Amino acid sequence: MSTSPNPQPNQRQVSFYEAVGGEPTFARLVAGFYEQVREDDVIGPLYPNQDWEGAEQRLKWFLAQYWGGPQTFSANRGHPRLRMRHVNYSIGLPEAERWLELMRNSLDRIDEETMPPAYRAAMWDHMERVAQMLINRAP
Repeated sequence: MSTSPNPQPNQRQVSFYEAVGGEPTFARLVAGFYEQVREDDVIGPLYPNQDWEGAEQRLKWFLAQYWGGPQTFSANRGHPRLRMRHVNYSIGLPEAERWLELMRNSLDRIDEETMPPAYRAAMWDHMERVAQMLINRAP
């Protein structure tokens, strides 16, 4: 998503990542999510207790990279391969819905000035698609 619909020649495109505040915004979104996950009874048990900081860092890297920020995830972890990376976790509709609920709570803490409605909607659409894609357990 570009912030200028018709850029002039030599005008640099601004990435989604830059438009919403870059690293501080993504760090806040992911930290707010993980604050909830640590105590959550549905998806909390899916996360390895000994690697909370690592999980948080990887999600931040992934989201930043996806939205046009640094390629840190790929540089450190290779191709995202989300389905493959989550195959060992039992993810059904309840887990996907809880993931979305906690992510929505965190996203709602970011003000509209930092993340205007069009950007928020684009991010939320992505979150919903990813949550559905990662379901690997039948009801």
